[in-house]
Order: sequence, then C-alpha cells, then structure tokens
Amino acid sequence: MSFFGFGQSAEVDIVLNDAETRKKVEHKTEDGKKDKYFLFYDGETVSGKVNVTLKNPGKRLEHYGIKIEFIGQIELYYDRGNHHEFVSLVKDLARPGELTNSQSFDFEFTHVEKPYETYTGQNVKLRYFLRATISRRLNDVSKEMDIVVHTLSTYPELNSSIKMEVGIEDCLHIEFEYNKSKYHLKDVIVGKIYFLLVRIKIKHMEIDIIKRETTGTGPSVYHENDTIAKYEIMDGAPVRGESIPIRLFLAGYEMTPTMRDINKKFSVRYYLNLVLIDEEERRYFKQQEITLWRKGDIVRRSMSQQATIASQRFESPSERVQEPAKEKEDSS
Repeated sequence: MSFFGFGQSAEVDIVLNDAETRKKVEHKTEDGKKDKYFLFYDGETVSGKVNVTLKNPGKRLEHYGIKIEFIGQIELYYDRGNHHEFVSLVKDLARPGELTNSQSFDFEFTHVEKPYETYTGQNVKLRYFLRATISRRLNDVSKEMDIVVHTLSTYPELNSSIKMEVGIEDCLHIEFEYNKSKYHLKDVIVGKIYFLLVRIKIKHMEIDIIKRETTGTGPSVYHENDTIAKYEIMDGAPVRGESIPIRLFLAGYEMTPTMRDINKKFSVRYYLNLVLIDEEERRYFKQQEITLWRKGDIVRRSMSQQATIASQRFESPSERVQEPAKEKEDSS
C-alpha cells in the first residue's frame, strides 16, 4: 500500500524468511474465492523482513515509528465494527525519525501460540495476519499479510462406534451402525444399515453430512446449516432382514476440524443425517454428531515443551535432551 501526499511517499512489503520453502495451502475467502496462503502451525516461529521502499530518492520520509504486529482475530459478520483479538504481538522496528533511503527491517515472533484453526464461515471469520505500519502525521502507511493456521491432533484414545435406531411403531424399525464417532479429514466412514421391520414403502435413502455453524451467545445466537455431502444408500424398496453397507470417503469434501466454543464466539459441528423418503414423500430422519480432526504424524510439542527446548540451548551439549522430530501434516 502506498502513501501519497506532499513530499516523500513509501511502499511497505512483508517477506517471510522461509517464503521459498514454506508450504502454501488454499483457503476460501469471504467472497467465496480461493487463494493460496503460507501455512503455519501452533508454536512455530514467524520471522522475516519488512521492506520500506521510498518512492522519491533523495527526499526524506519523516515518521513517528515503524512497527510490525502479529494478530489473531475473530470477526462476526453481524458485528463488523468489533474485531475480537485473541493474539496480539508487537515489535518496534524503528523509533520516530526519518528515512533517507529505502530500508529493510528484520523481525521475529518466536514460538507464537496459534490456538485456533483459520476459518471463514457464513457468519464468522477467524484470521491470522502480519501488519507492518509506518506511523505518519496525516496518514499511516501499512501493509497486511494473511497466513493460514492448521490445528493438528493425534488419534483419539476413545473412539467408540455409533449405534442408533430409527423407528415408527409397528411400521418401521431400522438400526444403523458406524465404525467410530471421530474421523480425521481424509478418513472413510464405514457402516451398515439393518432393516428389522419394513411396513411402509421406502423409495429413497441417503446419508448427509451437515455442517452447523453457531455464532453469538444468549438471545443473539445464529445457526447456519450447510449440507456438505449427500450419499445415496439405496434407491428402491428394502425388505426385512436386508443390510446395506456404507463407505463414505471424506477426502473429497471441504471440511474443517470440529470447533467447539472458539474463544466463546462460535462453534462448528458436523452431523451424519440419515434420511428416508417414502412413496408419499414423507421424510424420516435421524441425526448424530461426529467429531472431525486434522491428522498429524506425531504429537505436536506443547508451548511448555518448546520453552524447555529453548532453554536447553543454553546448557552444555552433554546436558541437552534430543529434540523430537518436527511434525508434518499427514497427507494420507
């Protein structure tokens, strides 16, 4: 972004130190378009340079200080005037004074805590970004750079199967079973439908994956349901004693991990919705919540572990504990 006024003008740019090697991922913006952003995880250091380029060589640029911020914030679309910041770090790059030449400033935010996943929904947006600012008397010169954060988990210790029944007395009795209740984002939902009693004429049956976004609290709660996937189980009438297998691959759908009460502002939950339609177009359904998580190869280090590792740099080599291998997001 450029500053245009009397005298000198300048342009600010932010460049990450590992820009050539750091992975980029696609993320949907508020207008529905997809752009690529640098990917970070909780606890990773964010470092780079702020480049200030003067537009008119030989002229001075007076300023009241140069700084860079790392910000994590939540914006509710119905309350756009308020940005709820849950991470706010500032580094001063230059004291008030003047620049006579274009200049670069190094910055480093060490082991930054990034507790939540980047998210753009129907009523809420959670974003992380760097913002470099040259403070001026009339108008500040600033530049923002968004990044994407993924939260990783390990395999849940408890992952029980789901067993449920759908029934209408003396007319219909169906049992359905899914192999587990917690799935990673590239998992496969495996299950079976058992028809124990069928006295109504069912013509269609499907499983839907529904995303429910909840924003606000108290009387100002908003729910938005979005059908992510439809999986047709059968087309035609089942008979008593029949069983139908289910295999639903999640990798082809755009989903996030389950998010519960993020900073007391919003939640994102996922449900399996079993839908039956009879010949008179009556609909019968049963809904069950599932938990989605993003798979990591190994357990990510906690902030306290990272602090311990940082302190070990000052110990003698014989006293050091070997640092665990750095985790990468699983692509399987």
